[in-house]
Amino acid sequence: MLQGQICIITVELNMSEQPELSGSDDSEKRRDTKHKKAMEKQKANVDASVAAADEERGVAILLTGNGKGKSSSAFGMVMRALGYGYKVGIVQFIKGEMLSGEEIYLKERYLQEQNPNVVFYQMGTGFTWDTQDRSGDIAAAKKTWEVSKALLADESVYLVVLDELTYMLAYDYLDEDEVIAALNNRPKKQSVVVTGRGGGSKLQTIMDTVSEVKEIKHAFNDGIKARKGVDF
Repeated sequence: MLQGQICIITVELNMSEQPELSGSDDSEKRRDTKHKKAMEKQKANVDASVAAADEERGVAILLTGNGKGKSSSAFGMVMRALGYGYKVGIVQFIKGEMLSGEEIYLKERYLQEQNPNVVFYQMGTGFTWDTQDRSGDIAAAKKTWEVSKALLADESVYLVVLDELTYMLAYDYLDEDEVIAALNNRPKKQSVVVTGRGGGSKLQTIMDTVSEVKEIKHAFNDGIKARKGVDF
């Protein structure tokens, strides 16, 4: 009888402990299997997209929207291009009166040494609401556009950044058709990045990539001052 009791106790312990462990293990296995299938499907889609993209040429990118980060993104691409040893041209249509971190970096690291891989030009008039001089802004914009056109026609320039160009179109400082033509007729292997709010439907139509940066919150609206190295 004692032996039978021991046997019964052993069975009860196994019955009470094993299902909980087995259920937990089964749940994790199901999750692992589901995850693996999802990742296999995602990889197949990514591989198919990569295989389908077989055209080799420069791209036109528009970074627009009312959020922070358009110029910052463009300068990120500048750093990428320089990292590969490519020549870049940067034109800033509004910024330039106030010193910025990107200006300091480029001047100290590249321009002081007269590095041929960097062309950096600023309109330098500052914001239009500061100048309050339409005729002066138009003259400055046209002069700056001549620099831009030269870069857009130069096959040795791998990447051109036209920072805040959209405002020049919105304010009718530059001829839209002329700008569109220069962008369309640039060298085949040259990429161009245009930043700024708006830009119009014509500009968006000719672009290969259009990204809209949307503002959800902004520190400035809460009375927080712009930060060196973050905002400028």
